[in-house]
Amino acid sequence: MNRRIATSRISAQVDPPWDAAAWRSAARAALCAGLAPEDLDWSGGAQGSLLGGSGLSTLPATRTAPRVPAEFLTLADAVLCHRAEDRHGLLYRMLWRIAQGERALLLRAADPDVHRARTMAQAVKRDSHKMKAFVRFREVPGDRDRYIAWFEPDQFIVDRVAPFFARRFAGMRWAIVTPYRSAIWNGEALAFAGGGTRADAPAEDAREDLWRTYYANIFNPARLNTTMMRTEMPQKYWKHLPEAALLPDLVRDAGLRVREMAEREHQAPRRRIPAAPAPAPVVVGTLEALRESARDCRRCPLWQPATQTVFGEGPATARTMIVGEQPGDEEDLSGRPFVGPAGRLFSRALEELGIPRDTLYLTNAVKHFRFEPRGKRRLHKRPDVAHIEACNGWLRAEIAQVRPERIVCLGASAARAVFGPGVRLTEERGIWRTREDGVRAFATVHPSWVLRQGDGEAQAQAYAGFVDDLRLLLAA
Repeated sequence: MNRRIATSRISAQVDPPWDAAAWRSAARAALCAGLAPEDLDWSGGAQGSLLGGSGLSTLPATRTAPRVPAEFLTLADAVLCHRAEDRHGLLYRMLWRIAQGERALLLRAADPDVHRARTMAQAVKRDSHKMKAFVRFREVPGDRDRYIAWFEPDQFIVDRVAPFFARRFAGMRWAIVTPYRSAIWNGEALAFAGGGTRADAPAEDAREDLWRTYYANIFNPARLNTTMMRTEMPQKYWKHLPEAALLPDLVRDAGLRVREMAEREHQAPRRRIPAAPAPAPVVVGTLEALRESARDCRRCPLWQPATQTVFGEGPATARTMIVGEQPGDEEDLSGRPFVGPAGRLFSRALEELGIPRDTLYLTNAVKHFRFEPRGKRRLHKRPDVAHIEACNGWLRAEIAQVRPERIVCLGASAARAVFGPGVRLTEERGIWRTREDGVRAFATVHPSWVLRQGDGEAQAQAYAGFVDDLRLLLAA
């Protein structure tokens, strides 16, 4: 049995206190030095010795670090985000017990340490879910496409949850401000800063009136359950939600509205008559005017489930136009083309070739995201010919406005939109063709096809071929 090193308690600090790597480093050093749980003071205060957490690594190791179950590390990552002051000591005590031979500790649900740790982890998980559900971004006045949200979490979860928002809203610049910590996404990288106040976020923005109108119209009084509502949406979060101001009146009038619905004379369902498609766009004014017109496009049913129209962007005098197939999930949320995984791969290829992305006009053959719901995910679904034809007027208008010297078609749908039916991507890939309007164009694969080849040699070869195709732009 190893001799205990310390005769007085040693102060171990974790900075910041929710940092899993910092706690693991301190805990590993203490464990290897043979320090029992009662030898350590994880409060970081003045009690015990003056040896801080960083100094633990200087203690002589009397044992090697044991292998720890992955489940414990996952549990520890969550528990560290809890506000309980004893969480560091609790986790180290569990780690010590596991190292002393209690390998099945986590299977003992009734164990006081295990029970408390799992309760804390569950609280962190619940708070993380609430943050994902109730954060509301508001546009910064005078700064287009920049958004700030104010949130008050119960636990230290900002670092834990921020990557979710970075993935979900990758195409916009945003910040989430909390009393203790702030997360900032600039469109490319995630950073963290100190906390702030509610005054750091806009009080409201123009979209909130529209959202409140929508919420009031979808509110179903017949399904009202105030107990469940307060459980799933506690009142402490209402101050963050634009729709919260409507809730007292909606709840108060729910009974009356249900009675009115029950007393209303039954009517046979009416056959829905589809609205006539909007006329083809007329090329007038500027690209910006064309973009504004496309926002209300109803020429095919894709506008209904999509978040918004994703129009082209880039210089109005661009020599080169890139035409993709359709927006993806991230493009649909941000309203910008080529910002998702496929767009990032495309940017990588351009950078390798020395082609500045900001010199290109980027657009898609189809302006709305077609997808298939799969749980909480939206899976890309190839657009039909009808969708391509419905959007073709917008693409023709873009070409007429920009007047590019050359066009690159990414994928079969883009090639059909640019060249018309009958084009075969496999046969004509990388071959220049001249359109009737005199614009030269060629087709290649879509970068999403490259991503679907996997992570091995197949994807490397696919990517190399894609870059070789784009190299045609350098010789044109």
